[in-house]
Amino acid sequence: MTLDMLSLLLISAPVGLIGALTGLGGASILIPIMVLCGVPVKEAIASGMVSVIATSSGSASAYVKEEIANVKIAMYLEMFTSVGAIIGATITTIIEPVYLYFFFALFLMTSFLKLKGRPEPGHFPAEVLSKISHWLDLKGSYFDEARNEVVPYIVHRPMLGGFGMMAAGLAAGMVGIGAGAFKVTVQENVLRMPPKVASATSNFIIGMTALAGTSVYLCSGLLNLTLVAPMAIGTTLGAIAGGRLLNRLDDRLLRGLFFSVVIVLIVQMLYKGVASW
Repeated sequence: MTLDMLSLLLISAPVGLIGALTGLGGASILIPIMVLCGVPVKEAIASGMVSVIATSSGSASAYVKEEIANVKIAMYLEMFTSVGAIIGATITTIIEPVYLYFFFALFLMTSFLKLKGRPEPGHFPAEVLSKISHWLDLKGSYFDEARNEVVPYIVHRPMLGGFGMMAAGLAAGMVGIGAGAFKVTVQENVLRMPPKVASATSNFIIGMTALAGTSVYLCSGLLNLTLVAPMAIGTTLGAIAGGRLLNRLDDRLLRGLFFSVVIVLIVQMLYKGVASW
């Protein structure tokens, strides 16, 4: 099976929609599809990083307009993810391709950290916050249409969360997926952000993370413009639709979709890695 520009465009649109709803980013799904169709894994990863930028741009604009994404928190966390992405992309350019299949699958397995129960966000007194949270005013609120109420939240453990996001950026640079799964997990379990805010803010952050990693792949000559163009268009259109739909869906439905996608991706990439060994 081969991918031409039209088929890749048609595939990218629904992938961008799912990526925006789950916070994973469209590249998490597009890279396994391209690998399945015979695209070299390093080339697929490099092209996927560009689609992550497109997905982030499309969905994040809607999230910011609806005041779900927290730009201030995103800017703080992007300092960590960008450094990690540059390091990760550099590693990918020098290691054997077969290892990337297993890195991809193993990294996605961290998504199951979301299964661990977590306290409800917003139920912690302000005095437990660090000085950094007070200093940078890392808090906010949003109107949840599904619950029909305003949900306040405050960021906890910002330094620990920052280092967690750096690890996410490192993995994002290596496997080209934006690391939305890990970022959402860190934001929910470490920073104690509500699920929808975590997903929306993740979509905002992954664009800058991907831009940092893409700079490395561009210099290494791994970017395939024939793949990049239709992927960028399709994922952007899908992400815009996803950004408008997210706040109307129930959290349980979004989490179910998240895990369904992650399980399929893990199985596919492990199979490809074993077959290539």
